Amino acid sequence: MGMELHAEQSDYAEMENVEISDTMLFYHVRGALKSAVEGDPDKYKQLVTVMGPDECLVPEKVALMVTCLKALSGSVSCLDIVHHQSLISSILKMSMWNYGTDVMDALMELVISLATFSGQYVDLCLEMLVSNFMPPDSFISLLNQSRGILRKGQVIHHVHKTLIFIAELVPLSPLRLERIITERMPHIFTKEPLILIYVENMLKLESGEIGDRVGRTMLLAIMDRLIDLDVDIAWDDILQEDFTKGIFDMELEDLEGPVDVGQQDGDELRISWMERYFSGNLNAQKLDSLMVLTFEHLNFCKESGRLRQVFDTLLQSFQQTVLTAYKSKFAQFVLFYACSLDPENCGRRFADTLFHKFKTSRYPEWRMSAVAYLASYLARAKFLPISFVAEYLESLLEWCSIYCSNQSGGINPKAHKEFYAAFQAMMYVLCFRMRSVLAVPHIRSRISKHIEDILRHPLSPLMVCLPSIVEEFLRLAKVTRLDVPDNFVSSNLLESELSMAFGGRERLDMFFPFDPCLLMRSDRFIRPNFVYWSMVRSSYDNDEDDDEGTSDEDEIEICTAGKGMNIANDGAARSYDQDLDEFDNEMSKMSITPKVAQWFGGELRTDMQMPSRIRPCPDSL
Repeated sequence: MGMELHAEQSDYAEMENVEISDTMLFYHVRGALKSAVEGDPDKYKQLVTVMGPDECLVPEKVALMVTCLKALSGSVSCLDIVHHQSLISSILKMSMWNYGTDVMDALMELVISLATFSGQYVDLCLEMLVSNFMPPDSFISLLNQSRGILRKGQVIHHVHKTLIFIAELVPLSPLRLERIITERMPHIFTKEPLILIYVENMLKLESGEIGDRVGRTMLLAIMDRLIDLDVDIAWDDILQEDFTKGIFDMELEDLEGPVDVGQQDGDELRISWMERYFSGNLNAQKLDSLMVLTFEHLNFCKESGRLRQVFDTLLQSFQQTVLTAYKSKFAQFVLFYACSLDPENCGRRFADTLFHKFKTSRYPEWRMSAVAYLASYLARAKFLPISFVAEYLESLLEWCSIYCSNQSGGINPKAHKEFYAAFQAMMYVLCFRMRSVLAVPHIRSRISKHIEDILRHPLSPLMVCLPSIVEEFLRLAKVTRLDVPDNFVSSNLLESELSMAFGGRERLDMFFPFDPCLLMRSDRFIRPNFVYWSMVRSSYDNDEDDDEGTSDEDEIEICTAGKGMNIANDGAARSYDQDLDEFDNEMSKMSITPKVAQWFGGELRTDMQMPSRIRPCPDSL
């Protein structure tokens, strides 16, 4: 097929108004490459000009560019990385976002030819493809328009198709690709649309044809970037410096109405709270968007049967970066959401990993962090069966009991910080789950015995642990008739300096990483699987209100919840909602007051959300 070249610039004068076939142009390109090596650069310079950027791409220029690219694809053996450096550089700097599919096709054909011809071009070609993960700045404004969406799809398709071709023909290229992608990954101050598109490409690689070779690296790099954004978000205006303020109250402190406000009102309050702290915080918005992208990818992995494989990498990343990160507040919810998609496997592995880290880590701060994660997870994960929660509560209590049996001294917050952290974790979980856990008689008896033995030990955990948790635990224990000796605890001791000594300068005792998620877009993935404090508080508050009108026998019957109820005794996979629904049905037969029954089976209500606490890394690292 022939074409007429109407070159407007002087550099094209030699080809102007000349009918030239594709074959003739092929030889013309080869001659230009040869002349550059022989010291006659004129034709070579014309070729470089054709490949150069041009703001006004007229059809003739596009046609000439496509034909030259195809000619170069068949002439890669004539290319010399030294003599033709300017031409190679000009080609590899081309942004596909500026061209149509005809130029994209020809350009990708040339890139494949270069990468497979000589190893010296592989990295250059891979770098060119990765650079096309993101559009030029001038294109950002078009990304939300139909034209921009179409071009984005075309570019991503061509880039990934080319990467797959190169990986098949150059087996070692995926290893080089991993390095290039991680090195070129946008920093946290990159514009949000650019970093989102880059991560979208990384996730596409993870789930694509070469995902078995590069997917793990992609996920690890994404989690690292989430942590980078997370720790950059300052909490200086949010953290409560008053350690005596109840952490349960802080979760609800910004509510302007009653606890059981409707969903719409609660959402408006949450948005107002979010805007109060994150208005103008670009990194918080980027983190929110990236987490939504990650959640959607995890859901896709679940549907395609790859979630367990992906979770292996997420769990590794969690242990290497999230668990040990300083001031992590939101990135951990990636693990929470993954567990909610597969509680039986991912959910259990996460808890097992946390408990193992608590028992074996060499750093006390990491052990405290691990048990805080475990407690927050068990308390907040609505998808976990009560039998599962009870199992880990008993394990924590057994660990505390063994620890106490090996100690003869008295209170020492700094020397026994892991013990106090474990016992506080147990109390925290019970504050959320006490009624359901204690409803099973044999679990109730074992937990009660452990707690009583520990509380009578000279280590006196109630005098050291966070006052708000101690007070809430004792109050709920009284409501549910849990046998807890209270004759050695006085209110003036609860606000002593012992608690501050246990938590340390960074108040690690106040760290519960799965406090409500404050990111507005991410929250919709977490909310259906999350236990909010208002769900629990309203139940026990109602019970306290009804104490005066309920006899002791009635109250015991209600709180043990064992009489006449079909409650599984051993390891049945019962969800939080299943337990509540069953209790609700039984309550309707017992003619108890509506207030007492209100909590059981109640709908998930909207609460204001509380910031996660600071988690320090050991100074020795």
